Amino acid sequence: MPRVPRWLAPVALVLALAGCGFRMQGATALPEGLDQVFVATRDELTPFAVELRRAIDGAGARVADNAGEADVVVRITQDRTGRRVLSVSARNTPQEYQIFYSVEFSVERGTEQVVAPQPIELTRAISFSESDVLAKDREERILRDAMARDLADLVLRRLESLPR
Repeated sequence: MPRVPRWLAPVALVLALAGCGFRMQGATALPEGLDQVFVATRDELTPFAVELRRAIDGAGARVADNAGEADVVVRITQDRTGRRVLSVSARNTPQEYQIFYSVEFSVERGTEQVVAPQPIELTRAISFSESDVLAKDREERILRDAMARDLADLVLRRLESLPR
């Protein structure tokens, strides 16, 4: 029986994974023709807008400087975040909050609107303790940034599904 080289097994594994369409999580590739994307928003420094631009760059497209040079325009009509009280103690102090991040976006290609305005909202519950106010504020900021990243990924997946 002939001896099989050691390097053949890893090469065969890589070829098998590539052939089945496997790709790493988070590795989104935009379809051909979406080389430049313009993000139209009132506030360019919100966590969502920053994460969306970062996700577009990570997907291999370029964030256009203006709508005229872009293949598609992602129009963000709503970008808000906040918190609601979920439960209170017997002394009427908050014990649990619900943090929300909500965006509404549409996508235009030329003069045609290819994605109608779509609202997306993510929520997370967070406990509150009067003795850990600074830590809870930090936890809330971390959760809000994570929700902005998740929302940007959802919008990017919607762009990925656009017809070529």
